[in-house]
Amino acid sequence: MNNHPAIASGNVAVITGAASGIGLAAAKKFAALGMKICLADLNTNELERAAKEVAALCSGGGEDVLAVSVDVADLPSVEKLKAGVIETFGRVNVLMNNAGIALRARTWQDYQQWQTILNVNLWGAINGVQAFTADMIAQGLPACIINTGSKQGITCPPGNTAYNISKAGIKALTEGLQHDLRNTEGCKVTAHLLVPGFTYTGMVRAHIPEKPDAAWLPEQLIEYMIEKLGNGDFYIVCPDNDVSEEIDARRILWAAGDIANKRPPLSRWHPDYQQAFAEFMED
Repeated sequence: MNNHPAIASGNVAVITGAASGIGLAAAKKFAALGMKICLADLNTNELERAAKEVAALCSGGGEDVLAVSVDVADLPSVEKLKAGVIETFGRVNVLMNNAGIALRARTWQDYQQWQTILNVNLWGAINGVQAFTADMIAQGLPACIINTGSKQGITCPPGNTAYNISKAGIKALTEGLQHDLRNTEGCKVTAHLLVPGFTYTGMVRAHIPEKPDAAWLPEQLIEYMIEKLGNGDFYIVCPDNDVSEEIDARRILWAAGDIANKRPPLSRWHPDYQQAFAEFMED
């Protein structure tokens, strides 16, 4: 399996939301591949524990690990993170804007929840792109920016519009970023949208104490991500033990078809279109 050229021994990875779940799994995988790791998270207790676990996998031990408490919703905090990484390791080859929260906010209620969700999920990714991208281009080295989105930001199921918007924004941000990078002369930085399937993280564990059979472990997702990065894929839409790549593709096509075919929005969940959707999925 070929790795993305940014993922190589001696290179540097910065991961937000790295104290647990997908972020920690990514940090451990990058460390096992010989990379130096900066773990960034707001949860300082979990961050310290995670840093020790990652250091145990690094060839240089603790010297190859930097743990930084950061509020991704605050641009100066993210800029301080970048400065600390550059001072410690001299460069950034992989930036993974992964920090996120899964709060719920009703469409015309829960205003403060709306603010929190968008500040962390969407502005966290925007701040990462704003703080790091220019320096990563200027390095002249192979590099990549991975933004963690969600299938909810593509098909937008009803129930948590605020979360959907935050992840839809990350999709649009990452698409625009990749367009701009590929049209920047001499740029060796690529962008990628990571779209997890059902993954058993701490956020899920808080509601479901035992891992469902349908869910992937974070480590499985990261292995899939590494493979797809090596293939040069931009959209990394991850399956799980219940939903295949083919099912995801059909669901995404149906969602886009609401506009093209002048159906009601979110017709997949509209009683008048349930039979048509079922037939579409069986086709």
